[in-house]
Amino acid sequence: MKKNLTLLLIAISFSMFAQRTCSTMDKLHEKMIADPNFAAHHQEVMDFIQNPNNSQSLFQKGPNSPTVVVTIPVVFHVLYKNATQNISDAQINSQLDVLNKDYRKLNTDFNSVVPAAFRPLGSDMEIVFCKAARTPAGVASTGITRKSVGSSFVFENSYFLAAGEPAWDTTKYLNIWIGRFTDNTLLGFAYLPSSAGDSNDGLCIGDQYFGTTGTATAPFNKGRTGTHEIGHYFGLDHPWGNDGSACNSTANSDGVTDTPATNNPYFGCPTFPDNTNACASSTNGSMFMNYMDYVDDACMAFFTAGQKTIMQNTLAGPRLSLLSSNGCAALGLDQFEAIKAIAVYPNPVSKYFMITSPQVAIDEVEIFNALGQLVKTQKLSQTNNVISVEEFESGTYYLRIYNQGQFIKSDKVIKK
Repeated sequence: MKKNLTLLLIAISFSMFAQRTCSTMDKLHEKMIADPNFAAHHQEVMDFIQNPNNSQSLFQKGPNSPTVVVTIPVVFHVLYKNATQNISDAQINSQLDVLNKDYRKLNTDFNSVVPAAFRPLGSDMEIVFCKAARTPAGVASTGITRKSVGSSFVFENSYFLAAGEPAWDTTKYLNIWIGRFTDNTLLGFAYLPSSAGDSNDGLCIGDQYFGTTGTATAPFNKGRTGTHEIGHYFGLDHPWGNDGSACNSTANSDGVTDTPATNNPYFGCPTFPDNTNACASSTNGSMFMNYMDYVDDACMAFFTAGQKTIMQNTLAGPRLSLLSSNGCAALGLDQFEAIKAIAVYPNPVSKYFMITSPQVAIDEVEIFNALGQLVKTQKLSQTNNVISVEEFESGTYYLRIYNQGQFIKSDKVIKK
């Protein structure tokens, strides 16, 4: 009897473990509750990056232009409670290899996993990842930090605090924390671009779902949890939207035109075609094999062209500063002088916008109304600067941006 009960408990535990769970939206909602003003900022950033009409000159190229590939410096923070959780360099390298294949559409399972009907939508994200070769202070680095934490350490809440490992400059590095979650149903989470520059910004992931070797455990041992969560980091939503909801509701939209709308996630390895969660039944059914769904690692294999547009809008806006990082010992993007541009987003704006200057020093902005009257002056001290215009009347406002009294750039924003 005891043996049967033990087997039952193991079966229940495995059933819970075998379904993908991502806490990105839970963390987003926690942040909104803690800071009510953040919700408006988040929505404006998402509206900006999801708008396909926000053509970003940083990535515009003619038919004969070379491919634009950006390099993102990554630092891996290993937080372990025992020797097993202190994962090997080989396991870290295996995850990096997966990311570099998945984000360049070089994964060997693309043709076997993605049905022929969806293959034309598959897209090379033109993003590669490298282990940071130097710290923010310029000291040579392997791109990996390791720290032993106590048995009571709550990884999902404290990973970025002093008890864990504080982030390297999140405007210049993608920080990835690897550890063991207290909640054993959780695989990982990442923060969306509205949190760019925050101290907890990056990817937090369980070691059992990281990479393809070592402690990585089936069915999440092909590195796709990292691919999925970093998709969030670059602005992608789940195919069913914020929380999943009844179809014909804006809440279940991911803002991507070429991912068929669904109202719930898919799990396991469905058989194509499947219309179970489709908002509109069709011959091809749902795109459950997209990296942003919840299927097993072996059953997800691509991003779409529409998702690429969002990532490029993110890299030309909220995460522009990553492109000027020298964390890999070279600029992330050296093909275009446009990297020196100062980004102003979102635009139009209702409450507040951001001024991001990843390479050019700036320290002040003046804002003028349509009559040429100076209505606001604000000091700028960060790479990403928040400018409140909530008190402004609707209309067009003109910006003059300075550094030490020298004029740097003019721009404009539209207040809704």
